[in-house]
Amino acid sequence: MNMQGWAEIALTIGLAVGLGWPLGIYMSRIWQGQSTWLDPVLRPVEGAFYRLAGVDRNQGQGWLAYTFSFLAFSAVAFLFLYAILRLQGHLPLNPGGFAGMSPDLAFNTAISFVTNTDWQFYSGESAASNMTQMAGLTVQNFASAAAGIAVAAALARAFAANRGSTIGNFWTDITRIALYILAPLSIVIALALCALGVPQTLLGHVDAHTLEGAKQSIALGPIASQEAIKQLGTNGGGFFNANSAHPFENPGAFSNLIEEVIMNMLGFACVVAFGRVVGLRKEARALVIVMAVMVSGAAAAIYAAETQPTPALVAAHVQTTPNMEGKEVRFGAPSTAVFAAMTTGASDGAVNGMHESFTPLGGGMAMFMIQLAEMLPGGVGSGLYGMIVMAIVAVFVAGLMVGRTPEYLGKKIEAREIQLSMLAFLILTTSILGFASVAVILPTALKTVSTTGPHGLSEALYAYTSATGNNGSAFAGLSVSPYWNVTMGIAMWLGRFGYAVPVLAIAGGLVTKPKLEPTAGTLPTHGALFVGLLIGVILILGGLQYFPAQALGPIVEHFQMLAATSAH
Repeated sequence: MNMQGWAEIALTIGLAVGLGWPLGIYMSRIWQGQSTWLDPVLRPVEGAFYRLAGVDRNQGQGWLAYTFSFLAFSAVAFLFLYAILRLQGHLPLNPGGFAGMSPDLAFNTAISFVTNTDWQFYSGESAASNMTQMAGLTVQNFASAAAGIAVAAALARAFAANRGSTIGNFWTDITRIALYILAPLSIVIALALCALGVPQTLLGHVDAHTLEGAKQSIALGPIASQEAIKQLGTNGGGFFNANSAHPFENPGAFSNLIEEVIMNMLGFACVVAFGRVVGLRKEARALVIVMAVMVSGAAAAIYAAETQPTPALVAAHVQTTPNMEGKEVRFGAPSTAVFAAMTTGASDGAVNGMHESFTPLGGGMAMFMIQLAEMLPGGVGSGLYGMIVMAIVAVFVAGLMVGRTPEYLGKKIEAREIQLSMLAFLILTTSILGFASVAVILPTALKTVSTTGPHGLSEALYAYTSATGNNGSAFAGLSVSPYWNVTMGIAMWLGRFGYAVPVLAIAGGLVTKPKLEPTAGTLPTHGALFVGLLIGVILILGGLQYFPAQALGPIVEHFQMLAATSAH
């Protein structure tokens, strides 16, 4: 640890928050259908989309219609991507001659990209054609990110409404978000990455000769365009297996800083946009502070842990130097720490190191942050509505303590909102612990786990934590198998839609309620007291998942002993 490392962490988080602020102001205009400086260019394109799709941009939807549209869009996107993955061997732009993926791998990959998880049980450079990378994976990087932001926009309008009946139009939202936010930013970022050395070509490979005189084939492709939306939309589906630890995706220190910042810039911008739409900017600042405090604390813990020797190797008297295993040596521990902390609620698309190689504290902190329900700042859109769910629970707890009716942002929080909030959270908890508990005692699952004992348990637990949290990073100790492909695909589906649907139901209830003016009995939700309360609720609810998960070890050993006894 040194001052340069701490400064690097502070700079990265500060830039993500700082750039997210003006972007959030711009996003709030998109969410409300207001004019922007891009209208002269994009308004005709937007109108053409509506005419082709038969969408009335002025027709609002209730929460049920909005939810159905959201689910239908995602279902069609899944089928489209699944077909591309299965048929890529018969499609053009396949210079490597890659065959179609197996049914279970295509199922896992399609759900992964549609849910904004981007878990990769394949090596992109040796299993996915240019057609798959562009028309399949990159398109879903746009679509899944836009869908998540749309849900956040609907929730914002529900809080802003006074006895309303609709929460917006999903088709209008997703079109405007993709056209006015994601596409322009991705073009600028892709051009910047090209200038910094990221390849952008339809060539499948280039031949090079090594110093020893051998011939080496180096994979190429449309990398910069995919990298831009991969990072911006917190997707994580990289062109290469190593993602942004690969020098073609991340050539140097400046590209690394850009990719670290844009990975969370939109997440913070969503919070700013939410505050402006609701008309309560101080409350939005409180949410940003909570996110920044939690991310900074996690980054500090990981940085401190990863600049120390590995405890087990110290005990074995074989290591006295800091743990550099799994670090991207070009950028070091500070970059690894800030990336692990900032991307634990989002898809981990630029892992400057593998979490499997972290120290116990470093890996445990990364896992804990993912288990905090897709926030801090999390995936685009999902980080915001995950935080709002926690805020609803926090004001309810505070209301019980002071004996007043809970209110948040001018809306009464009643039984329906609490029930739906806890349903969303319990779906995540059940998916993580349920799938992990079964996997660690099932021979079919265990045979593809690379290690046994506590580390093997962590591999399995982290896999379902990452899948359910729509994160996409890994301990990297699992091998491809139909069991993991199918069960993790289901976990990703639950993590995305099992959380988003209750949130939309909450929006449907809030939009019909009157907008209340603050009174002397209203709990302030913009000061230090509320920030502390919200952080406390987040830590408690996160602990409900994390600590039972750590207790799985003795249970697993007991069942494995029984299984061994039965075998004899």
